[in-house]
Amino acid sequence: MDLGIGRPELDTLPGIMELGDLQQRMRSTYFERDVARGADATFRWLTEEVGELARALRKGDHANLVHEFGDVLAWLASLANLADVDLEEAAARYASGCPKCGGDPCRCPL
Repeated sequence: MDLGIGRPELDTLPGIMELGDLQQRMRSTYFERDVARGADATFRWLTEEVGELARALRKGDHANLVHEFGDVLAWLASLANLADVDLEEAAARYASGCPKCGGDPCRCPL
């Protein structure tokens, strides 16, 4: 399977998803529940997951990091669905590097 992402080591991994596919999966799986919960409560779930990611980063357990990054992405996609924001469109501002200086790597002052 060639996903065309320029990283051959990832092209054969099962379960690799494009960002838009993840957002659509979250919509088909959870949208009704997300609507019932509302954007404010969904945002609070996202922030809770970011906190869990922070704890995982401090501990440094790779398997837990993978899990928590996945949860943050999932809740971000759910919130984007509620806000009617296409994550691929949102991410496109980084497609050429830093959106401020245009550099890759970024050349903005620290």
